[in-house]
Amino acid sequence: MPINLDDPKKFRPLVGQAHQVAMNMLRPISRKYDRAEHEYPQELDMLAAMIDGLAESGASEGAGAAGVRREDADADSSVKNGANLASVMSIAEMCWGDVGLLLSMPRQGLGNSAIASVADEEQQERFAGVWAGMAITEPGVGSDSANIRTTATLDGDHYVLNGEKIYVTSGDRADHIVVWATLDRSLGRAAIKSFVVPKGTPGMRVDRLEHKLGIRASDTATIIFEDCRVPAENLLGSPEVDTKQGFAGAMATFDNTRPLVAAMAVGCARAALDLTRDLLAQAGVSVDYDRPAQTQSAAAARLLQMEADWEAAHLLMLQAAWMADNRRPNSLEASMAKAKAGRVGSDITLGCVELTGSLGYSEAELLEKWARDSKILDIFEGTQQIQQLIVARRVLGLSSAELK
Repeated sequence: MPINLDDPKKFRPLVGQAHQVAMNMLRPISRKYDRAEHEYPQELDMLAAMIDGLAESGASEGAGAAGVRREDADADSSVKNGANLASVMSIAEMCWGDVGLLLSMPRQGLGNSAIASVADEEQQERFAGVWAGMAITEPGVGSDSANIRTTATLDGDHYVLNGEKIYVTSGDRADHIVVWATLDRSLGRAAIKSFVVPKGTPGMRVDRLEHKLGIRASDTATIIFEDCRVPAENLLGSPEVDTKQGFAGAMATFDNTRPLVAAMAVGCARAALDLTRDLLAQAGVSVDYDRPAQTQSAAAARLLQMEADWEAAHLLMLQAAWMADNRRPNSLEASMAKAKAGRVGSDITLGCVELTGSLGYSEAELLEKWARDSKILDIFEGTQQIQQLIVARRVLGLSSAELK
């Protein structure tokens, strides 16, 4: 089957509009909210309705809210470009503007992807329109989500949650939090489920907000759960513990969110490359895409190498999203996209700072900010090392117990 790498025609208006929003609405306030950490960007309230409209022009779901639903794998045999592809393309454009502001967008939280991926039809309808953060990481647990310690104990028609979650994106601003907890620690990863907890539920409190290297416009919270009672119907998906499946249902969330994070890295890196190329041209360094890199200046050769890395990450991102749209298992491709984009995104933004010297290192341009912002994209939603481990397991056909 021939591959057309042009943007799908039906998404071009969406991408163009997202780029305009990034350029005219996010870039102008980017530095303001980098400096004013933890101050809510009021401009986003006006943008929220616009983003809903942008998503509707390319898909029926909001950006980031189109899930990867494995049970529908054979529902439609036709090849299509759908909501997942629309999401990564629009998110990349928005992050050409500002990653932290994109992460602060109302109703576009990572928890929304969890709901879209795991919730049943009744839950999909009940939680439509919420703004959901996602709480997975815990102190001292490390990168393996299977080791989480937050417990969920069934008590009548409620689950009682106890534990501490850290680095919760939009943890203070979101109106709901999707919390990963274990029903029985002795059963390992199979007992891990996700619960939707409305903000203000007794026993749930935001303990503090983190001061961070980058994405300062986005709030990152520590949340404590102490005898927090959550209705049993807020457990996403099935409450049954299937030791054969493990926590594949909960992990399906990552098959959706990892391409989204790859898109963030792709967008931020694209911004750095575009500005660096312009600054080099102003300094008299031209980049010729029709000539071999070794025949050009060292600066031009370095930019060409970064452009090639960017293109590889971009294509992997598109592949992972396209596979999700076509209900094909994409765990391998999602991890490959996240690993490649996260790594080269950080390499590219730092490389652009280096190429532009004092301009890149100072606050005269946004390059130094993009270098700070991009680092987290190589860390959250699974570190570089975790992604490589997942890819190795998939390629070699080994289980998590066989390859640690």
